Amino acid sequence: MIIGGEKVDSRDGKVIEVTNPATMELLDTVPSATSEDVERALDIAQEGKRVWAQTPLYERCRKLMAFADLVEENKDELALLLCKETGKAIKDAWAEVGGIPSVVRAYAERAAHLYGSCLSDVQPGTEHDLIITIREPLGVIVCVIPFNFPAGTLAHKIAPALAMGNAVIVKPPSDNPLNNIRMVELLLEAGIPGSVVQVVTGSGSVVGKELIASPKIDGLSLTGSTEVGIDAAQTAAKHLHHVMLELGGNDSLIVFQDADLKAVINELFRSKISCCGQICSATKRLLVQNPVKDALTDLIVEEFSKLKVGDPLDPETDMGCLISEKAAIEVENQVKHTIEQGARCVFGGKRFNRTFFEPTVLVDVTPDMDIAKDMEIFGPVLPIIGFDTWEEAVAITNASKYGLMGGVMTKDINIAMKVAMRMESGGVVINGAGRYRTPDFPFGGYKMSGLGREGASTTLEEMSQMKAIVLKGVR
Repeated sequence: MIIGGEKVDSRDGKVIEVTNPATMELLDTVPSATSEDVERALDIAQEGKRVWAQTPLYERCRKLMAFADLVEENKDELALLLCKETGKAIKDAWAEVGGIPSVVRAYAERAAHLYGSCLSDVQPGTEHDLIITIREPLGVIVCVIPFNFPAGTLAHKIAPALAMGNAVIVKPPSDNPLNNIRMVELLLEAGIPGSVVQVVTGSGSVVGKELIASPKIDGLSLTGSTEVGIDAAQTAAKHLHHVMLELGGNDSLIVFQDADLKAVINELFRSKISCCGQICSATKRLLVQNPVKDALTDLIVEEFSKLKVGDPLDPETDMGCLISEKAAIEVENQVKHTIEQGARCVFGGKRFNRTFFEPTVLVDVTPDMDIAKDMEIFGPVLPIIGFDTWEEAVAITNASKYGLMGGVMTKDINIAMKVAMRMESGGVVINGAGRYRTPDFPFGGYKMSGLGREGASTTLEEMSQMKAIVLKGVR
């Protein structure tokens, strides 16, 4: 762990083993933090939040820019580490790490141009007053990082938090914390004080919960499952911590009969095959207008059969493995459950080598099945659901408790806009799948998919608080 700028073990010496899920090779061990370790990090962060809040904005942004440069210089090392500890294909790891510098720079650049406001004297009796607003840090923010995109998610959390003057404690995923630890090392190398950014390793049920429950923090930014998010929000509510949650999804891609079916395949490769389908905004329900449902299904099966599944370190590999054997077994059980409910598996459907799962296509899926509503499968499984009218497609989509992202593919922009305006989701991509994110995009969802948005267009406000100052009688 890195506490107070120093690499430290846990007080009791206990560790967590980090393995390569593709080979089961032991990569390293990290400390399993004790309550005393957590408290020490929290106490150090109290000093960090004072130091960093008093650091001029231009200096904070300069150091973030230096961090972005260091990520570029070390991108190969970071991607290799990411590939080995997550099991994702190396080309996916390169893409994830490659996007970090632009994310960090976007937050730093916008922070430098985030202005306050001067309120108008609209009420009688205030005509001689001047009211201005400024933004101040929240204080100490705990950043809970998911296993699927640990590097990219870390960037989207620490960059706005640090730009706005907060101290940060990173809680990395237990299965694959190594990339996060290395990135915190680079933050320190960029000149950010050790009291300002720390990383504490350990289980979410112990370390994560203690951090979130502490009165010594001021904000929580968590990406994870909806169940974990609800529990975290309940814990944080005791101290009214500011909470930002990016949670689960069961996103739909709605394909109309006039859509370019080959373009649909390309979108599914990005959304369903990348990262072995372990993406919150991946297409988890494919809704296809009935006249082209069979043709698109055949095309998907044909293209999926060409995929190279195997060694994540091979640049030619299209899809690696899931994060753990437990995760792969869960996907296996969900597929079996869906088949028991009446679906047919026309391609794939099997787990192999413990953590690998075949790209899978399920047909005869009806809107009343669990997979069509609230069962989120975090794996390369594609259920295909037929529909006749756009109203029916929207109704199927909105029947889910989730509402993260969605996509619509049709040549009719009027239909596309009708569907997009009626989908209950945080974002809709027309002519593409819902897996879409730029540094500025306000990423987040409706309903049980979370609270707040992440992106340079919105998160700086989330990571700070507004103060109004009244200069009475000065005009």
